[in-house]
This record gives sequence, structure tokens and C-alpha cells, in this order.
Amino acid sequence: MSVVCCLLTVIAQAQEGPQVPSLVVNIVIDQLRSDYMDAFAPLYGQGGFLRLKEQGRFYSQAEYPFSSPDQASAMACLMTGTSPYANGIVGDRWLDRQTLRPVLCVDDDTYPGIHTDEKSSPKHLAVSTIGDELKVSSEGKSLVYSIAPTREAAILGAGHAGNGAFWLDDWTGRWATTCYYDNYPEWATEYNNLSSLEDRIGDLHYEPLNEQVANFHYFVSTDAKAKPFSHKFKTPRKYRELKATALVNEEVSLFAKQAIEKAGLGTDAVTDLLTLTYYAGTYDHQSAVGYGMEMQDTYARLDRQLENIFSFIEEKVGLDKTLFVVTSSGYFDSEEMMDLSKYRIPTGVFSITKAQALLNMYLIAVYGQGNYVETAIDNQLYLNLKLIENRNLNLTEVLDRCSAFLIQLSGVKDVYTSQRLSLGAWTPGISKLRNAYNPKCSGDIIIQVSPGWVLKNEDTHEQQLSRESYLSFPLFFLGAGIVPEKVRIPVSIDQVAPTIAQALRIRAPNACPQAPLNY
Repeated sequence: MSVVCCLLTVIAQAQEGPQVPSLVVNIVIDQLRSDYMDAFAPLYGQGGFLRLKEQGRFYSQAEYPFSSPDQASAMACLMTGTSPYANGIVGDRWLDRQTLRPVLCVDDDTYPGIHTDEKSSPKHLAVSTIGDELKVSSEGKSLVYSIAPTREAAILGAGHAGNGAFWLDDWTGRWATTCYYDNYPEWATEYNNLSSLEDRIGDLHYEPLNEQVANFHYFVSTDAKAKPFSHKFKTPRKYRELKATALVNEEVSLFAKQAIEKAGLGTDAVTDLLTLTYYAGTYDHQSAVGYGMEMQDTYARLDRQLENIFSFIEEKVGLDKTLFVVTSSGYFDSEEMMDLSKYRIPTGVFSITKAQALLNMYLIAVYGQGNYVETAIDNQLYLNLKLIENRNLNLTEVLDRCSAFLIQLSGVKDVYTSQRLSLGAWTPGISKLRNAYNPKCSGDIIIQVSPGWVLKNEDTHEQQLSRESYLSFPLFFLGAGIVPEKVRIPVSIDQVAPTIAQALRIRAPNACPQAPLNY
């Protein structure tokens, strides 16, 4: 009889499946690249990137399902399991058609900030996140926090129903939040009072982590600095400068430890979610080639912070009770501006400002006087739709004329109108552009600049080198129920949210169409 009971117990346990994690830790590493991660491997310890590769499920070819991701659109995709077309976050900013001014993706005048002058909320995020669904399934009992150097990453990571989103304010160096979320917690106040960056930044000195970093040279360019660097933070933009260095990752880890310990994340039967954003971009957004030693130091320090946070959570919660998800924001924003013409490589400067003026002159010649092109932002042009409607012009005809005119300009590879993206034939390229487009906030015309050309906006003095080179980045799962394996087939980041949902036995976010990854 006892044997039968034992068998029944084993069968029942098998039917229950893997244990639901007590804590999910999403780690989004801004601008993490596989080539750099592999190149700087001699600088790593055993508990960071190497542990992820050896003990985790390692997807070596992750990608975003839309074109031109940035930090905001990447975070929104990761948390919602869908692209900007559905979640509404096309980027860090877009144009408000009513005011004709750029709006940041988390701006909201309704909710004042705490320890910051910025007013914010996730109101522009049009769908639910994995954190929102966790809150719903637990009837509000789960704790959902997001900690990041930047406001947009913090708020989009926390979602609509989160308990708190925290970021480092650019002017005070204190951990800030918005009144949209719960009251500012006592543990955060305690940290700001006792360990604020504001009190320490004058003594911070950014130099190579160790001699191994100082003696390691990956970049072969003669412009790369051969001598160890030394940076202090003394200017009025000192906090912004620090947020674009490897030192900011330690600040994120210290505040995250305070949250885990004082808020009791992962310590009860209800699953909690913590989203952390680390930085793997270039020093002060400069060229990686010109600041090569800072770049390799960033990865060495990042490796230490991963090891540090893994060990801390393993001690406080347990690796078997924690699901770690580690991936990249999928872009790299600091391409060095150089004169490619001296190497006889096709290049030039495409001015979106001049293109706007020329297009408006052309439309005046065709349709009569008027301001047909209202403004430009990035590589997008916004038409005056009210004027076009008031004059009873056929929008399809206008867009076709615009496309035919712009494609003739030097430096233009292709032109995509809103109707072409909405109604055009499917191709892999069109699909990614369509996923990046949102009818409510994207421009009416998107200009694809030829590779090697510089996109320039004379009004804002912004310029960007167009480049379509493939840059791979990884996706890791580590911890509860994860069997170590390296998977080389490409996977899409919008599959992460349904995968977490499956592990937690909850619904995927409400606009997520993807199936979960098997692990």
C-alpha cells in the first residue's frame, strides 16, 4: 500500500510541472553587442557572462521584430511582447501633431515627479505588459519594480500597474520617480538620504577596473587611446556624463539590492518582478574606436555587476526560485562620423530639413500655395493633413507624388509612405518597417537614407550615419527550471513576454501574438 502511495505522490508531483519562480529578474543591457561581449572575454570572471553561457539557455541570435529599435521601443517590445505598431512606443520621442513639437514617450503633465522636475507616466503605452498581467493574476499582491538610469526605460519597464519606476535624475543625481505609481517607499528615501550619488559624485573617479583592462587592446585603430583613461565628473552635466559610463551600472545594482532586501522581493508565495537596465554603450556617447579602452572596461565592469547581482539574489532568494532573463536593447547609437569619400566609398550628407523645404516647394507648384509639409523629425516627414483635406486633395495621390519626388534626391535609398506601409505587399524588409510604424504618432513619409550617408537636421543640429550592418546580440535565461543549452537559430524578442508568462502560469500581455520559447 505504501508503494502505491509513493507512486501516486510521484505522479502527482510530475503533473504539477516545474515550480513557479518566486522572483523574475529582467535585465536589459542597453546596447549590448555579441561581438564585444565575446571579444572582451579574457577580462571576465566566472560568475557573469561566462555563467550565463555555461549554466543558462543561451540564444546567440536574438533580434527585434521591427526596424531601428532604440531604448524605449526595445523595452516596450520586451515587456509587451509586441512591436510599436501595436504597443504605441515607436521610439524615445515622436511628433505631437497638435503642437508640432516632439514629445518624449513617457511625458505626462498630469503626474508630477518626485526628486525630479519631469512629469511622467506610461500613458502612451497602449497595451498591457508582463508586469501588468502578473499584477492582475495575483490580484495586486505581486510587487513590480523597474530600476534604470533613464526615465523612459524605468517607466516602460514598470508598465501601467507597477509599484514603482526609479531612474537617476539628470540634475540632482537622486533616484527619482513619478506620482503615477505608489507613494515613494521608505527604503528608497533611506537610500537617497544615506547613499545618494549627489553626495558621492565629487569623489568618483572613472579609470580602468584593473591592470588587465589597462593592458588589453582590442581596437586596432591608431585613433584608439593607448594610455589608461581617467575621468572625473565636475561639469554641470556631471550626472548625464556618469550615466553614459560603466559606473552607472554599480549605482543600479546598489539601488536594486536595497529594493530586494527592504521590499522583500521574492520572499513569499506570490511571484514578484524586477526589471533592471544596465549600460553597455560608449563613454559619453562618443566613438567606440576613439574611446576603445573605456569600451572594454565597460564590459569588464558589466560582467562584475552581473556576477554581483546574481550572487546577491541567489543568497537572498535562491537560484532555483529566481528566473533571470538577460538581453540587449538591440541597437548601437554611436557610429563615428568620418570622411568616407577619401576612401572612395559612396557617401554624402542628406539634409532632412532641405528635403522638407524642397518637397513643400514642389507641392506648391502642383497644388497651389500652402504649408503642405509641417515638420520633420529623424527621417520622417509629417504632412499637413488638415490642409490636404480642406482642399479636397486625394491623399493617396499626394503621397505618391511625394514619394516619386523624394526618391530622386541624392542619398535616398527608398521612400515609404503611410499607405505603402499599411497596404503594400509583404516582404521581410517591409514587415520590419511596418512593425516600427504606428498610425497615431509616426510620420506620413519615412525616408530610408542610403548606407554611408549622413542624415542631418539643420534645425536641431542632429546627425546620424546610416548603416545597415548586422549586429547580433544574445538572449539568456538562467535559474528556475532552465536546462543549459546553446541555441543558434534566430529568435525574436517579442517571444520573451509569453515565455515568462508560461513560466508564471499567467496570461501573456493582451496584444502579444507570439508563442513562447521552449526551454
